Amino acid sequence: MTASPLPGAPCAVHSIDHFALNVPSLAQAQHFFTAFGLEVSEAAAPGQALDLRAADGHRWARVLPADGKSLAYLQFNCFAQDFDALRAQVVRAGATPADRPASLAEASGRASEAGFWFHDPDGNLIGVRAGVKTSPDAKPSFTLNSTANGARGTHCRHDVVQVRPRRLSHVLLFTPDVLGSLAFYSNALGLRLSDRSQDLIAFTHAPHGCDHHLVAFAKSHARGWHHCSWDVASLDEVGNGAAQMAAAGYRHGWGTGRHVLGSNYFHYVQDPWGSFSEYSADIDYVAKDQTWPAGDFDPEDSLYLWGPEVPADFIRNTDTPADTPIDTPRA
Repeated sequence: MTASPLPGAPCAVHSIDHFALNVPSLAQAQHFFTAFGLEVSEAAAPGQALDLRAADGHRWARVLPADGKSLAYLQFNCFAQDFDALRAQVVRAGATPADRPASLAEASGRASEAGFWFHDPDGNLIGVRAGVKTSPDAKPSFTLNSTANGARGTHCRHDVVQVRPRRLSHVLLFTPDVLGSLAFYSNALGLRLSDRSQDLIAFTHAPHGCDHHLVAFAKSHARGWHHCSWDVASLDEVGNGAAQMAAAGYRHGWGTGRHVLGSNYFHYVQDPWGSFSEYSADIDYVAKDQTWPAGDFDPEDSLYLWGPEVPADFIRNTDTPADTPIDTPRA
């Protein structure tokens, strides 16, 4: 069944600058994300934070020490000419203003580069700044085996090099109100519905040229962090990434398979704190100003086209115990 797209806000962010993740062990984080193929470096004094970079060199994430795992903040980038209008939209959407995270180094004195900060209705700390567009301007290249007749199509296992993701593709957040989050991020930041499955999960994209989803929302008892997804160049890299993580001791996850919503090939690897990092290849692309035919799909027909059965803990929110009340009610 096809649903009408939500009306886009007048202005929209164009991409994610980076996210910050609280974790109980920086040493575990360094081991996991290095094995995943990211460049991990000290962000400040030793033991204070880690920075994660993909093969494109962009700093996509900051990892911070904490008592437990949770999203510390998520920062978006916008075009400089849209900054003031976006800030006004966020105010009109009813967001709660917030202070800049202490873990961020001081930026330029210009407000658009320092950005503005607020809490979304679930209590997540969100930032917007004028910055470089990190989302692709066209669908990235993807390779399958196209070897000519009479030639060997692959190589030996000892010739496999470490898979290094090219860039961050998207993030998925748990929320107790999927449709409410969809409405807020549409009205405040201009993100548009790509597809959803009832009130269980929704995928959104930015209208300036973007993967099928930039931010997704899945239903849970409370807010939480489900996964970050990293773009790789081929189905072989999805599989080789899974193999390199298994060799490093990270065998639990889900995949390899192919999604329905987004169409990407996937393999999820569970991190030491119960959430996931995904190798993703060949995700659908929404061109600039394209009206995507957003659909509302039945749950049993929306998650994956092929692959192993979904593990029982794949949709478990490990940020907050199920019996803990939500501490930030919706506005």
